[in-house]
Amino acid sequence: MIHYQLRCRHGHEFDGWFRNAAAFDTQAKRGLLECPECGDAAVERALMTPSVPRKGKPAIAPPPVPAPPPMPAAVPMAVQPPRLPAQMRAMLQKLRVEVERNCDYVGPDFAAEARRIHNGESDRRGIYGEATPEQAEGLRDDGIEIAQIPWVTRADG
Repeated sequence: MIHYQLRCRHGHEFDGWFRNAAAFDTQAKRGLLECPECGDAAVERALMTPSVPRKGKPAIAPPPVPAPPPMPAAVPMAVQPPRLPAQMRAMLQKLRVEVERNCDYVGPDFAAEARRIHNGESDRRGIYGEATPEQAEGLRDDGIEIAQIPWVTRADG
């Protein structure tokens, strides 16, 4: 295994372990490496301090990298770090633009307005807004189709 200090074009530095130098080169060319901070796929090796053994003493092997702690089974999107791959973030930004362009924002009244539309008390149309997990579960239990999507920041800022 070989350890590299990596850097994205935005200057974020992070570690990477690879089978050999060719494995890094192949993954970098194919865009398979991403910055864990911003999702940028333009990743290159950063300058590193070489491990030079002192005369008569063997080089010290790097300490083993501990396994990351297991992730909980379900984590709400609101608390996950913004580590979405750049391509997925772009698709979610396009989805947000389409939802905002074609649906009415009803804010925290989402559950009530979804029920009115379902019961024929309000015009049938696309809406978006906020609902608690309990409200969303109640809508689903009543046969009202809703979808929860990760709401990423707009591409324009």
